[in-house]
Amino acid sequence: MKTKIARFAGSLLACLGLGLGGCAATQVALEHKDLSVQTQMSATVFLNLENAVQKTVFLDIKNTSSYDLTIESAVRARLEQAGYRIMADPQTAFYILQANVLHVGRADPSALQDALRTGWSGPLAGGLAGAAIGASTAHSNGGLKGAAIGSAIDLIAGSLVKNVTYSIITDIQITERSEEAVAQKVQSNFSQGTDTQVMQTSDSVRNYKKYRTRIVSSANRVNLDFEAALPSLEQQLARSIAGIF
Repeated sequence: MKTKIARFAGSLLACLGLGLGGCAATQVALEHKDLSVQTQMSATVFLNLENAVQKTVFLDIKNTSSYDLTIESAVRARLEQAGYRIMADPQTAFYILQANVLHVGRADPSALQDALRTGWSGPLAGGLAGAAIGASTAHSNGGLKGAAIGSAIDLIAGSLVKNVTYSIITDIQITERSEEAVAQKVQSNFSQGTDTQVMQTSDSVRNYKKYRTRIVSSANRVNLDFEAALPSLEQQLARSIAGIF
C-alpha cells in the first residue's frame, strides 16, 4: 500500500514539478486517484417468484479469456449462503446457471459501453485490447518552440500519470424448470464458403425457460495494475451473478 501511495504521489509531484499545475495529467491524477469498481447488466433478469422455494442449482461456468479466475468458487459460496444447494447433475437441479467469461484485461470505457449495449452473445469491440488512456494538453500560444517544449512535457507527464481501466465481460444464461410446456424456436445463420449463406431452424417444446444477460465489470484508477484490480472485479462479478437468485 505504501509503495502504491508513494508511486502516485511521485507521479503527481513530477507533473507539478514540470510546471504543469493546470495540465490534463494533473487533472486525471486528481479525478481518478481512488479505485472505482462498477458492475452493469445488459438486461435485468427476473426469475419466477412462485419458484422461490426451489433451492437447487447446477453451475457451469466457463472461462474463454486468457486469464485464470476464481469466479466459480466465489459464486458457489454466495449461493450456498443464500440457501441454495449446488447439484452435481443438471437433471436434478431446478436451475442451471451457465456463464462464460469472454474478456479479462485492459479496456477503453467506450468499448465497455458498446459491449454492454450489444448484450448477450454480442460482438466485442476492438478497444477491449486497450492501451492506457493517456492525458493530453492543448496549447493556444507560445510559438513553435513553446509548443515543442509543451509537447515534450506532456509526453513525460502522460507517461507518469495514466488513467487505467480493467474489465471482466461475462455472458450469463439461466435455465429455469417450468411445469408448463414452453415452445422454443431456434434460428441460426452462418456462412459456408465465400458465397453461400446457410439458415437452420429448429422447433421444440421443453419444460424450461431461459434467461440471458451480459455482465460488464470494470475497475478504474490512476496507474492501476492488474493484480490490484482483479480481486475487486471477481468479487463484484460473483456478487452480481449470485444476486440474480
